[in-house]
Amino acid sequence: MRKDETEQTAPENYEELIRLIHERHDEMSKTYQRISVFLTQNPNDVAVQSVNAIAERCDIHASSFVRFAQALGYKGFKELQTLFQKRLATAAPGFEARRKALESELQDRQDQSEYSFLRDLIVRDIASLQDILEKTIPEELALAADLIEEAENVYLVGQLRSAPVVELLRYILTMLGKRCILLDAGGGLATHMAKTMKAEDVLIAVSFRFYANEVVNIVEEAEKYNVPVVAISDSTLSPLAKSAKVLFAVPEHDYTFSRSLAAPMCLAQALTVAVAARVQHNTTEPRIPTVTGT
Repeated sequence: MRKDETEQTAPENYEELIRLIHERHDEMSKTYQRISVFLTQNPNDVAVQSVNAIAERCDIHASSFVRFAQALGYKGFKELQTLFQKRLATAAPGFEARRKALESELQDRQDQSEYSFLRDLIVRDIASLQDILEKTIPEELALAADLIEEAENVYLVGQLRSAPVVELLRYILTMLGKRCILLDAGGGLATHMAKTMKAEDVLIAVSFRFYANEVVNIVEEAEKYNVPVVAISDSTLSPLAKSAKVLFAVPEHDYTFSRSLAAPMCLAQALTVAVAARVQHNTTEPRIPTVTGT
């Protein structure tokens, strides 16, 4: 960030701070961008952990966090952290207590067997699912379902680790009678197939760090042609965010081996159930048809 930004008035609440971070993100240094992503993805952790602990998790020196805060107008990181603590104090009752209990389970674990891997994954997935339940805005979920239900064609794109999410969406939406087009990376035709999208269609894009270039490019192309984009990503600072009509940010918790897909899969299923309720005119017991009919 530029030197003259240190003279600005610091944001007085969490919402203003996040808005400022989004405004300045593109012009920040790579280190500051990494700090920004962590702050927006892990607000609860920022509220309760020391700057040294946060810095260690990010593999960034603590002094960089101090300078980051100062560049936004604060005297130091502690002053910036106060906004996260105020936000947490008004969070859903019991949420932070549940999160801490899950963390304690992991820290107190003595078992090093294969079964412990399963247990750790499940405990962390529970925390991720609680996060997404707290952060998903009902109106945005409804808007995304409306866009998918009303679209002439549903285009889907997601590569590498995101591919299973779009495959699930394609399967269920196809069974619901939607015309789905998977922009598969195989054969190198995804970008060319994307050029057939129209404003009457919808693009569902899924991408997490480190974002696949082809997915980002297709999302940007969709915006140029006024194609509404429903995006599932890991942060509101994701490159998909600028072009998305609806963005679902699913923060990713640290994992020893691999980041889990439990939360984005759950979100994808919730979207399809909402679409089913509209297609079937049944808001109480929408059903997802299966290939076998059983």
